[in-house]
Amino acid sequence: MTAPAPARTRAKGPVDPRLWKYSRSARGYVGVTVALSTVITLCIIVGALAIGRVLAGVITDPTARTLSTWTTELAVLAGATVVRVLATGAQSRYAHRSASRVVAELELEVLSAATRFEPRELDAEREELAVVVTRAIGGLRAYLTGYLPALVLAVLVTPLVLIVILTQDVTSAVVIAVTLPLIPVFMILIGLLTKGRAAATLTTMTTLSAQLLDLLAGLPTLRALGRERGPAARIRALGDAHRRTTMRALKVAFLSSMVLELLATLCVALVAVGIGLRLVFGEMTLEAGIIALILAPEVYFPLRAVGTQFHAAEDGVEAADRAFRVLDRRTVRPTGGRTVDATTADIELVGLTVSSRDGEAPSELSARCRAGTITVLTGPNGAGKSTALHALLGLTSPSAGVVRIGGVPVADLDLEQWWGQVAWLPQRPVLLPGTLYDNVTLHGVPDSEELDLACRAAGFDDVLRDRGGWDSRVGQGGVGLSLGELQRLALTRTFVSGAPVMVLDEPTAHLDSASEATVLAAIRDAADRGVTVVMTGHRRSVVHAADRVVEVHSASTPKQQFDHV
Repeated sequence: MTAPAPARTRAKGPVDPRLWKYSRSARGYVGVTVALSTVITLCIIVGALAIGRVLAGVITDPTARTLSTWTTELAVLAGATVVRVLATGAQSRYAHRSASRVVAELELEVLSAATRFEPRELDAEREELAVVVTRAIGGLRAYLTGYLPALVLAVLVTPLVLIVILTQDVTSAVVIAVTLPLIPVFMILIGLLTKGRAAATLTTMTTLSAQLLDLLAGLPTLRALGRERGPAARIRALGDAHRRTTMRALKVAFLSSMVLELLATLCVALVAVGIGLRLVFGEMTLEAGIIALILAPEVYFPLRAVGTQFHAAEDGVEAADRAFRVLDRRTVRPTGGRTVDATTADIELVGLTVSSRDGEAPSELSARCRAGTITVLTGPNGAGKSTALHALLGLTSPSAGVVRIGGVPVADLDLEQWWGQVAWLPQRPVLLPGTLYDNVTLHGVPDSEELDLACRAAGFDDVLRDRGGWDSRVGQGGVGLSLGELQRLALTRTFVSGAPVMVLDEPTAHLDSASEATVLAAIRDAADRGVTVVMTGHRRSVVHAADRVVEVHSASTPKQQFDHV
């Protein structure tokens, strides 16, 4: 079952708590960041106090203008400076390492969650998930290496330094306390201006990536038809749209940084003017004025950095938010511990109904697939034939009804044990980059004679001759093979498995009539050997090859279920 999707709103708070939930490295990173930020804060305060004491003493006391007089203070200043530099460097180094680990963990979590989606749900989000996993989450590095350390420093440095200033000069502390809220206010205004920009950038990138991948996959076909230049205008338009969206986001990020920098500079200048006037009229000590003047920029800097880093990392934050929404609705497949011997087991579909966005498909499907026979599920597109096969395999949970294997509901089965007895041919066969032999032997190395028989049964022996043998290489998804060759390779892998159950989704798609006849004859031979065959099909030849035909319908189509032997 799939948990209901949460509302599409970002979690409240400066840091999404789901980051700690889904990434163990993020939790350790925050602890180290807080510790190092505390050290940096103390070094800032100690350094400012040392500088103020030395400068005030040198200026006001002519007899104290020798190095020996200030040995202790200078040593403390040097030590604080060295420790601050080392802590800052360590924080930056650790931040980059931790960011890479956090990104890798989130990518793995999202990928693992996606593999547990029901097939129909995965198809609807395939492109967005691909972009989020392969590219977008990488933008979270700027968030972890820039925004998060700046946020921790703002929480530690700003109040502590303001307290130190208060002990030295109450007036300067009051001026800072009054002007300090201006920076968060401007950050909010800039945030409202940029609202939706990161989401728009990610959406444009997703669309562009999906269309480019489709174009590359279909380029051989387009070239064969002389239409390879057809999509050029559309791809160019998408690229221009992505460029414009990205440049707008960058422009706002640069402008926000400039606005916050200017505002902080004016606030520090206001404090400096007040200190200068009071020093002139003798209303404060020089040491207190120097300390307050040195520490004033340190109060504004962390907040300024938070605003700048947040807008620079907003794309990564948006991608992480989409990733967290995927993780929040992980699919939990019902699975039991019961096992079944599928060799002689009948497969029963009783009132099978699966709900989708467009209604129920299939709707109230009932059928019995007997061992050693061929059962064909047929019906119009969208009726739910493939979904019925997914429910049979335990990949989709029915809204109503039940699927039984040898009398045991699929929900009660040990799915791994059940899948180990099934040869599954989906509409889109999965092929990995490598040799033809690698793709046929994904589930084990078969006997050479069995492999030759499977090749002839699928008509793949002709492909081997044309391609130069088993060592011929294919790309991701079967790039380098035609659709017909890819289908015959997948059929070979199915036939060589020796499984007692074959579940075939459109097994003769992309095949000519001669190849189709060869494949159907091989399927008949398998059924005669006792294999339970359940497949979908539209073609008359496929229907005629069946021992039993069951018409599948959705809730929106009239019920015309029939059986014939």
